Amino acid sequence: MADIGIASTSRSPTAALEPAAPSDEPYFDLIELLFFAYRDFVGDPDEVLAKLGFGRAHHRVLHFVNRNPGMKVAELLGILKITKQSLGRVLKQLLDEGYIVQKAGNNDRRQRLLFATPKGEALVAKLAGLQTDRLNRALRGIEPAGLEAVRQFLRAMIDRDDPDKVLEAIFGAPSSGAKTKE
Repeated sequence: MADIGIASTSRSPTAALEPAAPSDEPYFDLIELLFFAYRDFVGDPDEVLAKLGFGRAHHRVLHFVNRNPGMKVAELLGILKITKQSLGRVLKQLLDEGYIVQKAGNNDRRQRLLFATPKGEALVAKLAGLQTDRLNRALRGIEPAGLEAVRQFLRAMIDRDDPDKVLEAIFGAPSSGAKTKE
């Protein structure tokens, strides 16, 4: 499928080097860059997932279960912001095909705790490797201060009342000590 051409905008090519000023005009250049960056960031894993009959929802579920062994289904729903019905369909497929196992909680047997199996861990590693390769190419040559600016921008894009809670859920530590790469 051919991509649409990116139309030039009123912003200058050096605008990326200048501090951003709030604007009432749409940031079409940034919007399009985010669209295309996301397309390509998930595109590499999409090819692997399609061969398994999986999609992006499977990827996200498996990713967060792998990163948070013993995660409760309710916690996963909170991170992904999807319905129980949507999660149930995806989770059933991952369970049936041996990528995730579900165990009852030690204190509350009604809790469903999720764990990636070795098969699931291997798939996560493969998908994360593809995405890490793309990130490494994109970040090549960026100074540590620039990398921190990228992290700051991405954190600011989280549309939550309490982004620190999201970061804590994602990284397993308070946001001030959060690690972004292990």
